[in-house]
Amino acid sequence: MRNLDEETITQAVLARNVDMKDRRLKEVMTSLIQHVHAFAREVRLTEEEWAAGIQFLTDVGHTCNPCRQEFILLSDTLGLSTLVTAQNHRKPQGCTEATVFGPFYVDDAPEYELGADVGNGMTGEPCYVSGQVRSITGEAVPGARLEVWQADAEGFYDVQDPERTCAQGRGTLHADDSGHFRFKSIVAECYPIPHDGPVGRMLEAMGRHPWRPAHLHFMISAPGYETLVTHVFRDGDKYLDTDAVFGVRSSLVADWVRHEAGKTPDGGESDIPYYTLNYDFVLNPGRPIHANR
Repeated sequence: MRNLDEETITQAVLARNVDMKDRRLKEVMTSLIQHVHAFAREVRLTEEEWAAGIQFLTDVGHTCNPCRQEFILLSDTLGLSTLVTAQNHRKPQGCTEATVFGPFYVDDAPEYELGADVGNGMTGEPCYVSGQVRSITGEAVPGARLEVWQADAEGFYDVQDPERTCAQGRGTLHADDSGHFRFKSIVAECYPIPHDGPVGRMLEAMGRHPWRPAHLHFMISAPGYETLVTHVFRDGDKYLDTDAVFGVRSSLVADWVRHEAGKTPDGGESDIPYYTLNYDFVLNPGRPIHANR
């Protein structure tokens, strides 16, 4: 087809794809083409703006490396990650809600025994975390696998340090026969997402801050249950209502309780104040759903 113009180009592109054999791919690409073309028409996209958009996406790609996933940051800060999570993880009332994965998960985190120090030397105030994994009907989920990860007191994950020699603030544990778990770590603090790249410049141009409220990441799995990817957020954090990646759910906000120096939950002694966090997780029965990251 020749002599296409702004009124005929969309249908011409769709017609070119008519022989696509993958039905789902055809559905996705048809909708994508229609919406992208409609966007360009709606805002009357200029050539300069189109070129700037291409350069922005190029910069996002160039910023990605084994320690940083700028495209996930882009998806998170535009709310797309939360939208996809909400669409794919609808749960019955009473189940723990899912939220965004974030860009700092690592496969094969070290295995720890219950009660161990997952912080492993990470800077921050000591915190003892405990809880139980249960089903929606109240039964314990014995042996549930918990993968946990968090930032240090300065707001950095271990993978952001190119000179690190071991995993810190992350690990894998298994609940006991009654579904209970416990481990030591550090107090979660609020922190900014990496904002020295193209996503940070985008947020600044949009008049938005890059901060996330304090939280711990969890991924919990067990046979016969949907895999849960979620956070637990620290109550009282000033960024709970303006999370840069739109991940907060009221049901995921919990108290970090401060204790004076003295006897700790693991039977030891602390010569400095410490915190405790207790939070139970409720899994939804069904086929395990694994995050594809």
